[in-house]
Amino acid sequence: MPVRPKERFLVFGSPRIEEAEIEEVAGSLRSGWLGTGPKVARFEREFAAYTQAEHAAAFNSCTAALHLSLVALRLRPGDEVITTPLTFCATVNAIIHAGAVPVLADVDPVSMNIDPEAVRAKITPRTRAILPVHFAGRPCDMDALLALADEHGLKIVEDCAHAIESTYKGKHCGTFGDFGCFSFYVTKNVVTGEGGMVLAKRKEDLDRIKILGLHGMSADAWKRFGDEGYKHYQVVEAGFKYNMMDIQAAIGIHQLARVDHYYVRRREIWDMYDAAFADLPVTCPAPPEAETLHGLHLYTLLVDEARAGVSRDRFLQRMTAENIGVGVHYLGLPEQPYYQERFGWRPKDTPHGTRIGRQTVSLPLSAKLTDTDVQDVIEAVRIALKH
Repeated sequence: MPVRPKERFLVFGSPRIEEAEIEEVAGSLRSGWLGTGPKVARFEREFAAYTQAEHAAAFNSCTAALHLSLVALRLRPGDEVITTPLTFCATVNAIIHAGAVPVLADVDPVSMNIDPEAVRAKITPRTRAILPVHFAGRPCDMDALLALADEHGLKIVEDCAHAIESTYKGKHCGTFGDFGCFSFYVTKNVVTGEGGMVLAKRKEDLDRIKILGLHGMSADAWKRFGDEGYKHYQVVEAGFKYNMMDIQAAIGIHQLARVDHYYVRRREIWDMYDAAFADLPVTCPAPPEAETLHGLHLYTLLVDEARAGVSRDRFLQRMTAENIGVGVHYLGLPEQPYYQERFGWRPKDTPHGTRIGRQTVSLPLSAKLTDTDVQDVIEAVRIALKH
C-alpha cells in the first residue's frame, strides 16, 4: 500500500528566523533608515570578529562580493582565472564580468573540491588567479593551493558561499586568500535574505572594494544623509550598485549571533542522515578531512542509477511527490549551453565534476527542521529508492 505524502511541503533550505530578527527589522523600519547605514557597519565588524579577520565589507550578494574582488585584482582581457566546474554559475559569471577568462580544473572525486593537481595542469602564462569553492562547507586543500599561488605568483579569491563556519587547520576559510567571499542568501547558514561579505588581507584593497560597491563614491558616502549634516561626495571610480541595506544587516546581526547554536543542530541532523542512509545504495558525504571543520551547509547524496536502481532525476521527482523539497548542487558547468557556446566546454573535460553533477541531490539541512521533519526526509529517501 503506497504511503501518503506529507500534507505540508517541506521547503528546501527554509531558514530559521526568530523574534530578534523580526524586531530588529521593525526597528529599522521605524527609524526610517532602510538603506546602508549603522547596522551594516555593525554587521561588518561582528562578521570580521567572528572570522578573526581584520577587514570586512558587506554587499548585496556573494556574486557582488566575487565580482568586486576580481575587479580589485585589476585583471586584463585575456587573463585567466582557474575555478571548479562544480559550483553555481555566479562563480564563473563573476570572472567573465571582471573581464577575464574562466578556466575549469576538475574536482577531487571524494571531497568534491577543486583538485590542486588539476589546477597545476591548467596554469598557463596567462593565469592570474585561482578561485576555489569550499563546496558544501568542506574546506579546500588550502596548503596546496597557496603553494601553487606562491610558486606562480597568483592571487587567490575564496568562494566561501557555503563556508561561513568552516575552518582549515584552525583558521577560518576566507582568510587564506587575497579575498574571501561569503553568501547570506536565504538558504545559507547565516541569512539576510540576499547579501554577501568580503574579507580582504589588505585594508587598501577593502577600502577600494567598498568604494566600487557604492557607485565609486568616496568613502562613507552613505553618511551623507546622517544627523551630522549633509556631506558632499566625490566619484573616484566607475563603480557598481552593490551595497547592503540596514534591513538586511538587521537580520544578519542576530543570525550571526546564533551561528554556532545552529551549527550544533545541523550536526545532529547530519548525523541522523549518516546513520539512516548507511545501508542504502547511495553515497553519503565523505568524513571531514583532518584538521578541518566542515561547515555542514549541504548534505548531498550521490544517486548512481546502476547502483540505486533509479536515476537521479527520477529520485528528485519521487522526493517531490513525497512533499520533500530537494536541490541539485550542482549540474556541472560544462553542461550549460552558454559556456559550451562561448568557451567550448564539454562535460568530458571535467569527468569527476560531470559525474557528481549528474548524481548529486541535496537534502533539507536547516536548524529550522524538527526531528519529525528529519524523519520525514529519511522515510521519503527510502520510499524514493524502493519504487
